[in-house]
Amino acid sequence: MDIYVGNLAYATDDESLRAAFAAYGEVTSARVVTDRMTNRSKGFGFVEMPNEDEANAAIAALNGAELDGRPLRVNESQPKPRDERPRRPYGGGGYGDRPRRPYGDRPYGDRPRGGRGPRGGYGDRGPRRGGYGRRDYDDPPESQW
Repeated sequence: MDIYVGNLAYATDDESLRAAFAAYGEVTSARVVTDRMTNRSKGFGFVEMPNEDEANAAIAALNGAELDGRPLRVNESQPKPRDERPRRPYGGGGYGDRPRRPYGDRPYGDRPRGGRGPRGGYGDRGPRRGGYGRRDYDDPPESQW
């Protein structure tokens, strides 16, 4: 049976949680849930006990009892509801319903390039385009300006 244990002190670790429940029977696992970013306890945990009678005895005895200076809230763990979340229109920013490989089985190097030759859509612009009145330095100068 899975048991939820709430209102844990931040100093409580897996071993002290296991020791508190081991007095009432065999404990398969005891886990304090921690924050991934800070690695600090979130203040609750779960204990798994194979014998249901021992688990019920532990729930009855430890609910409201103090562990590391805090009164525990102990009850049978309820499964997390997995109802379908409403879908966002247009797929929510991921690939959505579009195929992951937009070019089929061709590798990305063989993708079409805008229909303008090998330069990827810039083939119609000529060899050079400069800004701010740039002169063509390859041709001999006709005049200074």
